Amino acid sequence: MISQTFTITNSQGFHMRPAGTFTTAMGKYQSSVTVIKDGNRIDGKSIMNLIAACIKCGTEITLEIDGADEEAAMKEASQLIESGFGE
Repeated sequence: MISQTFTITNSQGFHMRPAGTFTTAMGKYQSSVTVIKDGNRIDGKSIMNLIAACIKCGTEITLEIDGADEEAAMKEASQLIESGFGE
């Protein structure tokens, strides 16, 4: 298992479009993806759970990825988050 902490920088946070982009990207991987916000563990492959978590700009999250392709999944997740999901 690997983990990394990020600060959400896109102005609207994890609203519908970035949440969809993120869950689609993570769905390609066999590894489990967990987003931790304020101690709450959220399934990183569930668009509804990500939207319901109300992850806003400036929020600090930790990603935990566990599985055979965890390095590749973390690399893509990191690129998506750090780019602000292209917004």
